[in-house]
Amino acid sequence: MPLVFLSAAIFLNSCIGDDIIADEIEPVVRITNPIDSLALNSTYIFKASAFDNTGLIQQNPNISWTSSDNSILEIDGTSGLASAKKLGAVRVLVNWMESGETLSDENILSVGMTTVQQTQKREGSLITSSSYQLEGDFNLSMETGKLVLNLESNYKASSNLPGLFVYLTNNPTTTAGAYEIGPATSFSGAHSYSLPASVGLNDYQYLLYFCKPFNVKVGDGKFTD
Repeated sequence: MPLVFLSAAIFLNSCIGDDIIADEIEPVVRITNPIDSLALNSTYIFKASAFDNTGLIQQNPNISWTSSDNSILEIDGTSGLASAKKLGAVRVLVNWMESGETLSDENILSVGMTTVQQTQKREGSLITSSSYQLEGDFNLSMETGKLVLNLESNYKASSNLPGLFVYLTNNPTTTAGAYEIGPATSFSGAHSYSLPASVGLNDYQYLLYFCKPFNVKVGDGKFTD
């Protein structure tokens, strides 16, 4: 066998030497624009996304909205349009009917004097799922109106991989349906990636690292919130 093919075969076997992981996950519905409080006598449109058992977003899912106390906050069951009626604490619930099962997510908030968005920052820690090094903390945050992915100073990744790519995803076992940030620009220390306006703070649940030429997972980190 020519040396170049032997080397490629050795690398490929090393890269894919880990156990094959099933690519199905639990389907989920998620409120994507939660708030801490809504100003009295104001309105707000809640939004939600539903993801199937492969992590792909569903188009026109069968979702409905309810309020735990309509005297405090009324919400249209179809559109998610909420109206703040009086001061108090309330729970907004979104339900998604999927294959005969009801999946839910909630936003606990208060009706007060101002509308306050939830903290515009999400955090997590990377863990390797391969024989290659991958570790460190990260956060996704809104900075001056722009969404930025920040890797902290304790970040370390193996530089021995050709084509290490970074993704945001709802299914950490595959890049199918994931948002591709691009190739890793650093293998140690603090650095960041700016994301386009089309990516929302709550759109994805995982940061994912993949050996793109061989479509092999290196590791991931889940947002803790």
